[in-house]
Formats: sequence, structure tokens, C-alpha cells
Amino acid sequence: MRILGIEGTAWAASAAVFETDDPDALRSGTGRTPDPAADHVFIESDPYQPDSGGIHPREAAEHMGSAVPEVVETALEHAAARHDGDGPVVDGVAFSRGPGLGPCLRIVGTAARSVAQTLDVPLLGVNHMVAHLEIGRYQSGFDSPVCLNASGANAHLLGYHNGRYRVLGETMDTGVGNALDKFTRHVGWTHPGGPKVEAAAADGDYVELPYVVKGMDFSFSGIMSAAKDEADAGTPVPDICAGLQETVFAMLAEVAERALSLTGTDELVLGGGVGQNARLREMLAEMCDQRGAKFYAPEPRFLRDNAGMIAALGARMLAAGDTLAVEESTVDPNFRPDQVAVTWRGADESVARAHTDDGAIRGAEATVDIGSDEVVKRRVPKTYRHPELDERIRRERTKAEARLTSDARRAGVRTPVIRDIDPVEGVITFQRVGDADLAERLDAEAVRVVGEYLARLHEAGIVHGDPTTRNVRVGAGPDGDPRVYLIDFGLGFHTGHVEDHAMDLHVFAQSVEGTADDADPLLDALEAGYEAVGSEEVIARLREVESRGRYR
Repeated sequence: MRILGIEGTAWAASAAVFETDDPDALRSGTGRTPDPAADHVFIESDPYQPDSGGIHPREAAEHMGSAVPEVVETALEHAAARHDGDGPVVDGVAFSRGPGLGPCLRIVGTAARSVAQTLDVPLLGVNHMVAHLEIGRYQSGFDSPVCLNASGANAHLLGYHNGRYRVLGETMDTGVGNALDKFTRHVGWTHPGGPKVEAAAADGDYVELPYVVKGMDFSFSGIMSAAKDEADAGTPVPDICAGLQETVFAMLAEVAERALSLTGTDELVLGGGVGQNARLREMLAEMCDQRGAKFYAPEPRFLRDNAGMIAALGARMLAAGDTLAVEESTVDPNFRPDQVAVTWRGADESVARAHTDDGAIRGAEATVDIGSDEVVKRRVPKTYRHPELDERIRRERTKAEARLTSDARRAGVRTPVIRDIDPVEGVITFQRVGDADLAERLDAEAVRVVGEYLARLHEAGIVHGDPTTRNVRVGAGPDGDPRVYLIDFGLGFHTGHVEDHAMDLHVFAQSVEGTADDADPLLDALEAGYEAVGSEEVIARLREVESRGRYR
């Protein structure tokens, strides 16, 4: 099988040829294992380089208009040179259908339709972000990893469940590469900014900047504003760059670890152009090594925007019979990864794995030793984080967890009793509560109670910060009645702001959608429980928060 891929979402006009001698291995359920090392991949790219500032959509489209035909011609010539003379030179044409800049995508779509119709071969519409993660999953050989996409316009945590890639977490404002570009433009550097930040950081000293993690979601706007203020105040730019790398990438590593903890998987793959940064790859590899997980990052040519990943996923789609009629091949600039019906994977595959409550458990930021009557939680040092940042986070979160656990109980929410605390070492001893995590016993009534508890917290001006199905315990009381407990308040804080309250609900809803077999009744129960106690304004803001994810 030989597939032509065409990419051009924003800045890189690219065409590629993906070739495999064993197309049956691409089909799910055949029992055959693909051998990526035996595949042939040829990539021809012509990137757009703005004279100043960031990407200008009109200029980018003009570049695509001239560059796409040239890279496609080169790729087809390569395919013809490898062709045996029987049939068309390629078996299908895959193209990036979205997300991206509309004018650029339309040029790519037009080119793909033209080639497919000329050669009379199938057309394959590929989601650009799914291609970023699938190339890593395919090459790594992992079964069902958590996927971290770190690219210019995006930052997602994705996991496959119930036939689609579910968004476990994402940026709530801007993509990670674009965020770095905003800072570099502020100091007068040209696009792209990421490689310049990486180079400057090598000569800089760490500067403390805001660190914003909300469950598995995150935000870059505050840190970029602070970085610009530091530059305006005269702080050496290399020092700010060092602070940016250590802070932004530590945030991404932490939320990736939270996703591993939530799902129970021990596999992580990286995708996206920012994944070329050596410090980010180092942090993720160290995080995975520390928790006994496996990590894979593709070689750089498959991390930046490229048609090789488009062609490789197109081959899997063709093997699954997932082709696209020309009349239905309209591009979609807002094409989210969780909108893609994943036809090339087995319906019974899932990123969600089983957990047990016996012995020691490694959470996202702590080890938990479970005894018969008490639980000892130790916030272990994270060696991937800068020592100053790590010490600050461990100390602040230990104190916050102890304080807010008690405050929540006074607000009418069941929580474990704290028996001892050592904020210096980051150790808290709790009463043991419940028989299992809610993730193992997802039940509408228990979820309804979670909604009620979150409303009680918010009425008392408390935000949990990380309410996931792993941070809720369920069990029975002495009289046999069902009990629900909220635990792990380390990301919590006091606020009466409706935005923060809505984010609490959003974080919990994402954890349900990413792991539950039938999420809708559970989400209905969550909102019913909240509405019985809390403010309608929070539910209205939740709808707004949900619309803010990238390309919604």
C-alpha cells in the first residue's frame, strides 16, 4: 500500500509518501502487528516564514497556493520512482481536513481532490491533531496510551475510549507554541519563537512565574503576561526563557501524569511541534521513569507539522475502509479530535484501566499507602521539575489540602479526618474512607452527591481544584447506607468567583467522559445534584467554559 499525504493547516506546505508492504497489519483485529521500522516514508516540506510577527493568514494562504503544488509534484515523482508500473502510483490520497486556517486548508483540500480524481483513487480526510498522536502510537507499538499534543495552536491530553479520542485535559486559552510566540514577539523576536526560547534558556537562570493547573486543564495567559512584565522590568530575557520552559513544561508534565493516574494506563506518547523541545521531552521521560511508565516521542520530522503523519494515518483509514466522497470533503477549520469517529481501532480498546486499593498507590503527585484504618499520603519530589518550583508546589499543596479538607467538612461535605501533617516533608495521614474510588463504581446516585458536594463547597467559597472520579471515594456507612467522600484538595483554594466554580464542574465532567461507558446519564446526575443546592449562574458559566476549548 502506498499513500500520498498532503498537509497545510497553517505554515508548512508538505507532501509525503507512506508505503508499507503489509497493509493487513494496519487493520484492527487481524492479529497482525505493524512493523513501522519496515515502512518507507518520504516527506517534502516548504515552510512559510513570516518576515515579522506571527503567522499572517493571508500570507500563509498565498504561500500554500504556490508551495503545495510543488511539494505534491515532488512527492508524486518519488512515488512514481518506487512504482512497479501496475495501477496508479498511489492507492489513496490523504489530506489534513482540519483544524487550521481555513484558506490554507481549502488549498490543501483542492489539491487532494484533484489528485485523487485524476488517479481515480480514494480520498481520505484526516484530522490534523489525531494524526499527531496516531503517528506516535503507531511507531511506539503502545496499546492505548495517553497522548499529549503540544503544538503551536493546541495543547491537548487525549485518550481513546468508546470509539473516539476523548479530551482528558486541554488549554483553556491558547496553544503552547502560540503562547511562547506571544512572549518572543513582545521582545522583538521573529516567528517561530519556541526554538529561540529553547536556545536562550540554555544560558538563563530560573525565574519564578505563575503555575496554573486546573485538574488536567491548564492556562497560559497568566504566565505569558507575567513573563512580559518581567521583560519590561529589565529581567534578563534568557532568565525569563528558563523560567518559561521550566514552568510551562512542568505544567504539561504534571497534567500528563494526572491523566496517567486517572486512566490507569502506563503509556504516554508525545505529539506536536513543541515536542521537538529537548527539555520537554526530558521532563516527560523523567516523569514516566519515576512512575514506572513508558514514554515515546517520534523523531522530529514527525513532530512538527508534516504530511508523513497524514499519509500514515490515511493508510490506516484506507485499510479500515474509512474513505471520503469528494462531495463530502469540505474542510473544517474547527475540527476537534473528539469529533472523529475512530474506525481503525477496536471498539473494545480503551485508555481506562482497572485500579486496586491494596498496598501502595502512585497518584499523580503522591504515593498513597493504604492501611486498614488510615492512609498515608506522601508528596514525593518530582525530579523533572526545577527544585525551587517543586519545593514551592509540594509545600503549598500540602498546606492547602490539610486546610481545605477540614473547611470542606465544616461546609457539610464528607471528607476524611486528618490525623497528622508534616508540611516540610509533604506528608499527611488521613482516616481511611470508602471502599473504592468512584472511577471503579461509577453510579448516577454517587455522581449526583458529588454535584451536591461541589455546590456546598462553592456556596462556602471553596474550590476543590481537581474533582475527578479518582478523587472521590465511595462505600457504605456503619448502618449500610451509601457514603460518598471528596478527597485530595491539594489544588483547591478559597474563592467566590463563578468562573472557578464552573471549572470544578468541567474538570469532573471531563474525567467522566474520558472513562465512563455511558457518560450522559452521569453528567445529568452531576448537574441535577448541583442545581439542587448551588447557583444557576455556575451552570450557565459551565456552558461557556465548555465552549472555550480549542476549536469549539
